[in-house]
Amino acid sequence: MTQQLQQRRRISYESVSIPYGKFCLRLGLTPNILTLISFLIAVLGGVLFWQKQLIWGSVTMAFAIFTDMLDGATARAGNMGTTFGGILDHVSDRYAEAVILMGIALSGFVHPVWALFALFGMIIASYTREAAESIGKIDNVAVGAVGRLEKFIIIMAGALVEFFFPNHNLFNYALIVVGGVSCLTSVQRLFYARRILNERKDKK
Repeated sequence: MTQQLQQRRRISYESVSIPYGKFCLRLGLTPNILTLISFLIAVLGGVLFWQKQLIWGSVTMAFAIFTDMLDGATARAGNMGTTFGGILDHVSDRYAEAVILMGIALSGFVHPVWALFALFGMIIASYTREAAESIGKIDNVAVGAVGRLEKFIIIMAGALVEFFFPNHNLFNYALIVVGGVSCLTSVQRLFYARRILNERKDKK
């Protein structure tokens, strides 16, 4: 995914999500409260997957994604974004990914190795972006093959397919895809960061 396409998608996403943020403000919800709610819903999703509830686990996962979108939308709508809020959101997202994938690993529907592979891939892709932005001082390294939302959709699709078509290892394949594209995204972000840093050197 090119930087230009990512920027267009970000602008579109923010314009669509702002009304939801304004609604949350009218309810008295703050971005940090929504971050906590999103994390707690993700924990519930992980427990439901652990208890072999593929449908309800997927539904809860979708709610976690939606509430995760709301914290950023609310921060933008109310001009309430803070540095700590951004840190809290990033850390909460990593914990949410961990609890959901741990629940899936314990469900018995997949081989735990593939759940760990998906988790490792998602975390390393996020870490690569955050390292490039913080250490390299590069603005918005949200480039790569597949974003976090798409990875969650692949996981939910794998769970639903496993429910309706069991014993075909399709959930395993969904996790393998998530882990693979996440590692690819990490590599793409490394190359992107290297290009930006080299361009800076050339301008000096």
